[in-house]
Amino acid sequence: MNRVLVAIGTALAVLSTGPAWAQVKTPAPPAVAGAQPVKIERITVHSPAIEGNLEGESPDRAVLVILPPSYRANPKQRYPVVYALHGYSIGVEQWIGEIHVPQTIEGAFAKGAREMIVVLPDSKTAHNGSFYSSSVTVGDFETFVARDLVGYVDGHYRTIPDRRSRGLAGHSMGGYGTARIGMKHPETFGALYMMSPCCLSTRALGTPDPATEAAIRALRSPADSATLSWGQRAQLATAAAWSPNPKAPPLYLDLPIKDGVPQPDVLARWAANAPLAMLDQYVGNMRRYAAIGIDVGDRDGLKDDAGKLHAALDSYGIANSFEVYPGDHTSGVAGRVQDKMMPFFSRTLAFGK
Repeated sequence: MNRVLVAIGTALAVLSTGPAWAQVKTPAPPAVAGAQPVKIERITVHSPAIEGNLEGESPDRAVLVILPPSYRANPKQRYPVVYALHGYSIGVEQWIGEIHVPQTIEGAFAKGAREMIVVLPDSKTAHNGSFYSSSVTVGDFETFVARDLVGYVDGHYRTIPDRRSRGLAGHSMGGYGTARIGMKHPETFGALYMMSPCCLSTRALGTPDPATEAAIRALRSPADSATLSWGQRAQLATAAAWSPNPKAPPLYLDLPIKDGVPQPDVLARWAANAPLAMLDQYVGNMRRYAAIGIDVGDRDGLKDDAGKLHAALDSYGIANSFEVYPGDHTSGVAGRVQDKMMPFFSRTLAFGK
């Protein structure tokens, strides 16, 4: 079989797990006795970086800010901030359901994690996800997170406005965003934690499907993608993020197949956005982090690529922790937030005096 045909099929690792990556019910960890309530503020943050995108995504983004129990009682205290990025096909409200916020944040503090602010931005788009990338089609969500969101939070909350006091984390597509943004913006963040990161590489998953191409090319607006299957929308989201084309209305993107003919140049553009391919260019940046954490379930199809990222970091002598735990892509995510992610940042961020 033509190797290019195979490679171009549906080139994303995410598609190997299919709709399980959509909204799912996850088990909550046991409640922690004595946990004190946090406060959740629902705000809107305007992002100049997202303005003017060709897809029509709003630059006014929903954001949840979780303030620790002592925030109101100690008006002179400043706090580190963890920015936590959601996965593909869900928004921030679904994300807090999957990770059982506020219970898991409250539980982490009750179990000894130092108090910090947690910020969860919404990056869902017409095609179900921005991939936290920079694109004229979907908008520059990378800069939204690394500049606009951080600037707003520092300007409106009692943060410690220093990179060593900022953590970046995410699950699935959010894990990809953590890897991507972390590689490119060490001036903003001081520690990284990737949970089941997707899209670390592009992988061959079959031959092109002419029916899928026809369905996509029949769309007359980005909003019409709601009629497509989960996997078809994921391919559109990928193309909008990684192969934008301002000369190709109405979707303003290039697909890896055109009129049944594979387009290897498009796949090459996708591969250029894969962190396993990007790492060599950003070794110096990754050395600046106080800590880098990666975890993944032993039944997660993303386990191998997560292990490859760990090995690649090791090969450069970049300190990082890597854990494979019992579970699939989503089964352990809430407990990991409480018992792993929050304690990780409690140990690795700078808390000031």
